[in-house]
Amino acid sequence: VVDLDNPLEPRLTANIPLAGAKASTLQFRYLWVSDATGIRLFDTTDMLHPVAIPEGDISLPSAERMYIARTYLYVAARDQGLVIYNVTRPRAPVEYQRYTAGGTINDARDVIVASTNASLFAYVADGANGIKVLQLTSPASQPNFYGFSPRPMPELIAWARTPSPAIAMSKGLDRDRAVDETGGQIAIFGRLGSRPFTRPEMERMFRTPGGMLYRVRDDVDIANWVGPLANPAADAH
Repeated sequence: VVDLDNPLEPRLTANIPLAGAKASTLQFRYLWVSDATGIRLFDTTDMLHPVAIPEGDISLPSAERMYIARTYLYVAARDQGLVIYNVTRPRAPVEYQRYTAGGTINDARDVIVASTNASLFAYVADGANGIKVLQLTSPASQPNFYGFSPRPMPELIAWARTPSPAIAMSKGLDRDRAVDETGGQIAIFGRLGSRPFTRPEMERMFRTPGGMLYRVRDDVDIANWVGPLANPAADAH
């Protein structure tokens, strides 16, 4: 891990031995890294000092490059095709689907997920087979496509041969709230000011001023309610 807060003076902050690290993807407080054993999970609450989370590791030796999109992790897994994991709970990943389009995706090296209007697409660099385009959601395949994180329903809709093996894809546009290298908004689409949060802005949402994580519980204690529900007897009068 290298601190690039000052790009002219990069500073090494952590060195984590891995068995042939291949690629990484980061979302919120977690980092996924593919290596020769599969996919390793790290807690990056402290960005400069990742902590290994072994219970979140995934055994998938064929894993190459990955892409995280909300609650799903998309993995280009060579002859296994596109492997999708539900990582709503990063520390307890669940395999959702392995998609090979009838065996035609069998050399997957990279995957990028991007949005066009209300549809979600996966662009797969399928090695010797060229580039494959998968539609992940549509009104026909997924009636809940307008939800926050609809279940992907991959469908091969296009492909193209390439002069040499396709081994990587360029970055797509996640949504219409992208920023450039200077932090300026590059796509507005009628939503002026709706840029992504910076890391310090995100941290104010989940860390106290003292650096502790905010935590909540799902169980309800009626004593914690404020208002009439806290005292049903008084409310009856």
